[in-house]
Amino acid sequence: MMTDKKKKKEEKEKNEKEEIVAEAVEENEKKESETDKLKEEIERLKAELAESKNAFYKAYADTENTKKRLQSEFEKSNKYKLQDFGKEVLPIIDNLERALQVNSDSEELKNYAKGFEMIYAQLVEILRKEGIVEIDCLNKEFDANYQHAIMQEAKEGVKSGIVIEVLQKGYMLKDRILRPALVKVSE
Repeated sequence: MMTDKKKKKEEKEKNEKEEIVAEAVEENEKKESETDKLKEEIERLKAELAESKNAFYKAYADTENTKKRLQSEFEKSNKYKLQDFGKEVLPIIDNLERALQVNSDSEELKNYAKGFEMIYAQLVEILRKEGIVEIDCLNKEFDANYQHAIMQEAKEGVKSGIVIEVLQKGYMLKDRILRPALVKVSE
């Protein structure tokens, strides 16, 4: 009988050990499953992070490009803001120059002419400060980029293609042509 009890006890202990081992194996498998799930979650999060970084860099690049484009447009707009105004003022300058070319012996007209000269000088100086300057072309080689030849004339002692008379002054706004000069060129 004792042996039966002993056998039962041993069997009971063996079953308990097997249960403990089975529980440990089951717990280990559960932990491995959780570890696999965590690894999958980590990989998914890494992929999301990479995607988010890529989207961020694209958005950042787009923003920088837009910023540069807007800055460039602003600078260009600011640089040439006087273009329309300059085109409107040039006929006034032309008329002042014509008025100043009138010669008279009358003291009254000479006084008016002095006033016109002062106004003309102020206006030209203001335009110069803003970047609007006359194209200097008299007695220089004709350049179709800055001048329009509307007449040709043979002139002794002058090489062909030289501007011999400026019929209407041309003007530049910084590095842009505001109005080309109308000129007479030697043949």
